[in-house]
Amino acid sequence: MLVLGIDDAGRGPVIGPMILAGALLTSEQEKLLKRHNVRDSKIVLHPERIKLAKIIKQNSVSFKVIKTSPEAIDDSLAKGTNLNTLEAKIAAVIINSINHQRMRKEKIKVILDCPSTNTLSWKNVLLKYIEHKENLVVSCEHRADANHVSVSAASILAKVTREEEIKKLKKQFEKYGNTGSGYPSDPATIEFLKKHGKELKSSGLFRKSWATWKEIFPQESAKEKGQATLDSF
Repeated sequence: MLVLGIDDAGRGPVIGPMILAGALLTSEQEKLLKRHNVRDSKIVLHPERIKLAKIIKQNSVSFKVIKTSPEAIDDSLAKGTNLNTLEAKIAAVIINSINHQRMRKEKIKVILDCPSTNTLSWKNVLLKYIEHKENLVVSCEHRADANHVSVSAASILAKVTREEEIKKLKKQFEKYGNTGSGYPSDPATIEFLKKHGKELKSSGLFRKSWATWKEIFPQESAKEKGQATLDSF
């Protein structure tokens, strides 16, 4: 049985995309990645993550990475699809794509790091978007990125991709100053948002559905909410 691990990076930031990645491994590849000390990306420093991402790509049956822009996230929330459901939909795209590549001929155990407190409920949402389940065994777990090397591998691919995207954004907007990490807990990000958020509101840089944005720009948020209501007719 092959194992497909799936994990995300960048769920919480107010700046930049959310990334989901999947890594499909044989049992031998799992052992090899364990020997290379592939583990949860949160406890791996950036230089090592870069090296491990290359090893993972070279030693996996298949892998897939999907980037979801701030605009796509905002649009999803505006239409009533919350972030957990959006992540389930994207995870299903990864599963469907990889399963199609393998022509659904092999048993695949799919392990996902569950973003919801209710693993069973989230799994049921996910299953609605999976096209073919006959050859799949699906498991949604908390701390899967720490407990399964396939999910650890996916977490590293997602994290490295997120870091690459932030690097591009920093370069693209460098004339405005330091964007920080993009997380609301980062003072540099908040300072950047306060200084340039209104000016760059249409740039696609920010998640304007986030509470952080709404608290700093309540009037802009009210305008956008009104426009969304008009657009819905």
